[in-house]
Amino acid sequence: MDLEEAKEFKDRCSQCAAVSWGLTDEGKYYCTSCHNVTERSREVINTGAIPNTKIQAINRGLKRKRKLEKGWDWYVCEGFQHILYQQAKALQTLGVGPELKNEVLHNFWKRYLQKSKQAYCKNPVYTSRRKTTVLEDNPSHSDWDSEPELLSDLSCPSFVESGAESQPDVHTQKPFPIIKASQSETASVCSGSLDGVEYSLRKEKGIVKMTVPRTLAFCYLSLLWQRETITLADLLRFVEEEHIPYINAFQHFPEEMKLYGRDKGIFAIESWPNYEDIYKKVIEVATVLDLPRFPDITEDCYLHPNILCMKYLMEVNLPDEMHDLTCHVVKVTGMGEVDFLTFDPIAKKAKAVKYDVQAVAVIVVVLKLLFLLDDNLEWSLSNIAEKYNEKNEEDKPWFDFRKWYQVMKKAVDEKKQKWEEARAKYLWKSEKPLYHSAIDRSVVYKRREMVVSLQKQFSTLVGSTPTVEKQSPSSFQFSWTEEGGDRPCFHGHSLQGVLKQKGQSLMTKNSLYWLSTQKFCKSYCKHVTTYEESNFSLSYQFILNLFSFLLRIKTSLLHEEVSLIEKRLFKAKYSTTKKKSSRSRKARKC
Repeated sequence: MDLEEAKEFKDRCSQCAAVSWGLTDEGKYYCTSCHNVTERSREVINTGAIPNTKIQAINRGLKRKRKLEKGWDWYVCEGFQHILYQQAKALQTLGVGPELKNEVLHNFWKRYLQKSKQAYCKNPVYTSRRKTTVLEDNPSHSDWDSEPELLSDLSCPSFVESGAESQPDVHTQKPFPIIKASQSETASVCSGSLDGVEYSLRKEKGIVKMTVPRTLAFCYLSLLWQRETITLADLLRFVEEEHIPYINAFQHFPEEMKLYGRDKGIFAIESWPNYEDIYKKVIEVATVLDLPRFPDITEDCYLHPNILCMKYLMEVNLPDEMHDLTCHVVKVTGMGEVDFLTFDPIAKKAKAVKYDVQAVAVIVVVLKLLFLLDDNLEWSLSNIAEKYNEKNEEDKPWFDFRKWYQVMKKAVDEKKQKWEEARAKYLWKSEKPLYHSAIDRSVVYKRREMVVSLQKQFSTLVGSTPTVEKQSPSSFQFSWTEEGGDRPCFHGHSLQGVLKQKGQSLMTKNSLYWLSTQKFCKSYCKHVTTYEESNFSLSYQFILNLFSFLLRIKTSLLHEEVSLIEKRLFKAKYSTTKKKSSRSRKARKC
């Protein structure tokens, strides 16, 4: 676009009657006031000075450019397929095996396309126009984006390791209805994809439309099937740290896949993924796909609570000796059983275990067993440990809860401040600008260039460049070393100050325990229990806030999981409470 070269065009605009013209990338005149594009294009002057060979080369270049401007014909499902492919590649970079991309996620996506009747079925919804370009029929093929043509009568192959044959037309979901938009609507609201307008209008019940958050559900289901060493909280944290494409994932689309108009509402995301929301979508997608029982979660699996408890004990700088107590709680409550841990979508009540939340909840219960966390006993035990450590400096130090609290509070406050600053500074605008229609493209790109130029000028004046350090991916957010100084390591500290010997076994000196929830909500209530900070001790609040920040979840979610574990651990106590309440009701009736 060149305003100087457009000055020679003196005609008035047919829309606003202004004489203010610019040139598009295709060489056509457009009005700078109302952005109306005319059919007139700039003529080449003094063509005699240009050799014929040069003219032919320029003509070929303009044809290629116009073809690029128009872009490919593509469907929304192909856009999501590209996002899944990029996310799978990112997971492979993080150390996940190639089988996740080439086999598991590949087959999950095929199954979804078949269930939604977009591909791999006899009567796909795309019949009047170009067929969707989707995955090859070979699940071991490594290149998802190889663009093979799909046959309309192709059926989905049998699911990996499921042993169940797919039935494309008997138990499949209701297909997406093809909604023909009116001419006026198509003219005013357009999209780069062929079905962007139709896709955004689909609101029929029973239809699970693909969204960007649901791509994470597909990724987590694939990780869970492979029993990889990435929990749901880790997956969402890697997304937030930009190790996995999510925000502005459409930037990785090929240049020929033009995205504008209604596509913006489908692929543009301006919020971080939420743990509870993605968890619900995981169950929803697994149920819709009719997936079989997942591979068993055994004791040697990373997702088993015994292993995850050790991981989070190291993360929050707690003594290694606590691991024996967490294992005991897991055994008594039956949470380490294979049937309890293994995800089974075809069960009557499909429910996936929140492995990471469950593990930290077990640690919270053990801390309550040891220190009670009533803002009294934990400080008394800390005084005893402090005196012992002063008198016996050469011996193995006793764990001092007060000292640990001070160290962790400082570390978490610093980490949380950096996290909040990074979120506040995050640039939601994509490098690849989005525009409402093809007519607005040149204007939007010009504005984007202007904004980038102003940012550079401002940073030059201030004397600083806006550099954002990208963190290297890690399963741990905190690191603790023995030579810590301000950040001492408590892993090797002893629990002798809070335990006592009774025969051949160790027991806690504290014989008291208070339940996080005295009475659970009724079955028809959506939540199990409520959490109000004012009703609980400051120590308990700190522990919940610590682990909630670690997993990026709501405090109430962790409190709920702690209450459920206590319900399994203290069955007799809860049954006694129920009997007392029933007796009091009978007495009132009498």
